[in-house]
Amino acid sequence: MLQNKKIVLGVCGSIAAYKAASLVRLLKKAEAEVKVIMTASASDFITPLTLSTLSKNPVYSNFIKNEAGEWNNHVELGLWADFILIAPASANTIAKMAHGQCDNLLLATYLSAKCPVYVAPAMDLDMYKHPSTEANIDSLQQYGNTIIDAEYGELASGLVGAGRMAEPESIVDFLSIKSKKKALTGKSVLITAGPTYEAIDPVRFIGNHSSGKMGYALAETLANEGADIHLISGPTNLQVTHPNIKVTSVTSAQEMYDASVSIFNKMDIAVLAAAVADYKPDTVADQKIKKADSNLKISLTKTKDIAAELGKLKRNGQVMVGFALETENEESNAQKKIQSKNFDFIVLNSLNDKGAGFGHDTNKITIIDKQNKIHKFELKSKTAVAQDIVDTIKEKL
Repeated sequence: MLQNKKIVLGVCGSIAAYKAASLVRLLKKAEAEVKVIMTASASDFITPLTLSTLSKNPVYSNFIKNEAGEWNNHVELGLWADFILIAPASANTIAKMAHGQCDNLLLATYLSAKCPVYVAPAMDLDMYKHPSTEANIDSLQQYGNTIIDAEYGELASGLVGAGRMAEPESIVDFLSIKSKKKALTGKSVLITAGPTYEAIDPVRFIGNHSSGKMGYALAETLANEGADIHLISGPTNLQVTHPNIKVTSVTSAQEMYDASVSIFNKMDIAVLAAAVADYKPDTVADQKIKKADSNLKISLTKTKDIAAELGKLKRNGQVMVGFALETENEESNAQKKIQSKNFDFIVLNSLNDKGAGFGHDTNKITIIDKQNKIHKFELKSKTAVAQDIVDTIKEKL
């Protein structure tokens, strides 16, 4: 599956750099075209001559090519690649990638690339498990990069634990699987995300604490699976850059309803992750309501139930995913919503779980389907949670 794939292999300063020779040989055996970029310290562990001979291409390490003023163009390298593989990826390079630092050719190429990026960490176990490294790896995943997890075994320090770079054979197998046709290519997906704001007057509104992070993570993950995403977003500070994601910005529940209904019949999948306000003021003041000595009373009316309305419109073959945020009788309340709103499955969040719910970068979910199968997940980053949800969608399809 790697035949004719153009691969930029980044090699960092790590004792695991010796594995880069086997990795290049296996990639070439799979008929991929390989160009190697080495960091300065990588050449302390393996020579550019070795990797140049095996890849049948010059090895890049500096911006300047020669004294005539020719240079190695990082933008061209990034655009040339079908994907970038950084193996071994040192703690130092991972930290720089996570924070946008750009002090060598490899990092400049990474920041210029439009293609998928795969990162195979290699370091001692305490470095690998350090909170800063874990946070940096989590950041890379949130940016849409894929981590090829380090393996457990004996390390160069003599310690035994997680931190060994994945074996070249495992990496090539992983890339071969990823290079297959993406599972959701050709599928259209509606995703709602974020809160809705229901106006009281021109400056005040009724809303909630939703950040939109879960919905946006789902949009990125589904787009990476090849789907065409129609993201209908309430007010958030989040941005997306994936070419497969089209964003429609809305404010109120009515606007989100109108936007969702207008495209729902064209969708293969609908993921309703928005925290839609259940109520809105009966009337909206044209001018700012002035502060008075007496209490202000606002009469509320229900907003349209977007999930219930789309459930009525749902056709055979469509997959519809709902979300529930509960504080009591969680599973029974979620199960009722599956039936009343015609969901294929529901993602249950509990505000009783530490690190889950609004505003966090992590989440802890339970997935319940129409057959009442219950699958509980541990606390994970929202990117990892999104992958669990997308995997369940693919099973339902």
